[in-house]
Amino acid sequence: MKKYLLIALIICGNLVAFSQSSSEQIAQEKATLPKPYHPEEDGLARIEELILQAKKDNKKILIQIGGNWCVWCLRFNHLVTTDPELKAILEKKYLYYHLNYSPENKNEKAFAKYGNPGEKYGYPAFLVLDKKGYLLATRKTENMEATNGYDKDKVKKFLQGRLK
Repeated sequence: MKKYLLIALIICGNLVAFSQSSSEQIAQEKATLPKPYHPEEDGLARIEELILQAKKDNKKILIQIGGNWCVWCLRFNHLVTTDPELKAILEKKYLYYHLNYSPENKNEKAFAKYGNPGEKYGYPAFLVLDKKGYLLATRKTENMEATNGYDKDKVKKFLQGRLK
């Protein structure tokens, strides 16, 4: 019996150590990634400005919902803004905006108008608007995720409008 108790203690100790190590790694990763969300910003006012720009540029608006607190949000932003192929698709088709959702600013007016799929799916989540501001789609990122990041091919399909 003592043998089983010892094995259980070793396993629990390893789980706690792994959890702490993982949390520390995530904190370090978050510290190195750009912070694209602006908690002080009025999200609805910014979206209205983007709609005017989208009409001029004949582009859609890709709204990434989340916050600088969310490592998956930061990972997605980093991938699509640093990978040359994904960045080119993003810049050609969309105006890309980060709609903050955090305790400091829940952007209730924007979410009252467009909804907050992050509450249902987790963060980040996406809203895709046409150039007139009409909601075309909401998307979760779960089906684009890989181990500690995103699958580039799936993200590419999403940006091209082919990932459902």
